[in-house]
Amino acid sequence: MNSLSTIEKSAPVLKIAEPAKNYADMTDAELVIACQANDQLAMNQLLTRHERTAIAMFYKLAPDWRDNSDLVQEAMIRMWRAVPKLKNPYAFKTWLNQIVNNLFYDELRRRPRDTQFVSLDERLTSDTGSDMGTREIASTTPQPEDKLLTTELSDVLEKAMANMPPRFRKVAMLRDIEGYSYEQIAQITDTELGTVKSRIARARMKMQRTINAYMQDAA
Repeated sequence: MNSLSTIEKSAPVLKIAEPAKNYADMTDAELVIACQANDQLAMNQLLTRHERTAIAMFYKLAPDWRDNSDLVQEAMIRMWRAVPKLKNPYAFKTWLNQIVNNLFYDELRRRPRDTQFVSLDERLTSDTGSDMGTREIASTTPQPEDKLLTTELSDVLEKAMANMPPRFRKVAMLRDIEGYSYEQIAQITDTELGTVKSRIARARMKMQRTINAYMQDAA
């Protein structure tokens, strides 16, 4: 009995290796969650995937700027530093867009300008010389109640997305949040194109029902 016990104690413990992750097939949200678990390979994939995204965003904002490489690099650095603290992984693309916009406007303020500024307090006159008052611009600032509704709806949609079956949630995120084509999603998920379209349609119906129910309750 003692000898058997000794053999059992000295026998090596076999560990089943976890399957290697295919980072290229992971959604942005999945990569963000992995990054927040200190997965450096997930971070590398996220940076590689969205360097071109940042390039495209800067080009859209300033097509006349010839070299945005420094801005793109700074965007990647900011993303690398801040992604561990991103509260909503499913809003990654919107968050990255905000980083790019902030860098763009910072750069815009640093560059020399030839723009002529017009004071809103300057009096306007008609062609006949009569006083037309001052310029008025309607405020586009969201009202407090609008901000509250937007925040609440965002929370409702986030919960609805999280509770959706994985096969629907993944394709919906790839299409409506990350902007992949149906064909790309079919390749990423190794799913028939018709199945991808059907799942996306059903996911959108679920989200629309959630929105309709929320708006009825808020009315």
